[in-house]
Amino acid sequence: MPDILFATDFSSISESAGHFAGQYARRLGARLHLLHVLPAREPGPDPTHNLSELARRIGAPEDSVTEVVSGVAADEIVGYARRNGIVLIVVGTHGRTGFSRTLLGSVAERVMRHAPCPVLTVPGHLPHPAEAASSPTVVSIDRAADSGFRDPHEMAAPGERCVVCTVPSKDLICESCRARIRGHVLDRKLQEIRAGGL
Repeated sequence: MPDILFATDFSSISESAGHFAGQYARRLGARLHLLHVLPAREPGPDPTHNLSELARRIGAPEDSVTEVVSGVAADEIVGYARRNGIVLIVVGTHGRTGFSRTLLGSVAERVMRHAPCPVLTVPGHLPHPAEAASSPTVVSIDRAADSGFRDPHEMAAPGERCVVCTVPSKDLICESCRARIRGHVLDRKLQEIRAGGL
């Protein structure tokens, strides 16, 4: 029996992708894995019940698996896929492009780059599969260009460095530089508001 992984952050965009994942699992007779990744430093209530409820809403097959892990989302998704012999990963995407995606990063993009299997990315603006044609619309299936997943603490290969500070990073701009850039942008905006308002 094939295994399909649906990674969710519980957003409406993610739930939209979940409907496609559920439909693919039912049509292919596959087992659906629902995975939620908690940030490593974020304590909070156990979202396992939320995953079970989401599985019901998206029409997941009875033998679906729910799992909650903690860590860096893209790394945990790819690692889970490798450990469980996943044949397809389904993720929602906000559809950010250009500078916005560079600043905010993209879990879907990182998963696509490092996944051991094809990845189906579903933009949030697509209609629910029941409202669409009788078969799901394939938005973007991409065979991961890099089939070798490396430990996140391992040194980055050439070209896998932050373009701002040059530390090893799987993203174009590392998280700490994105945070600094966002901070500078907000400070500048506040200064402009104060100068114009006084």
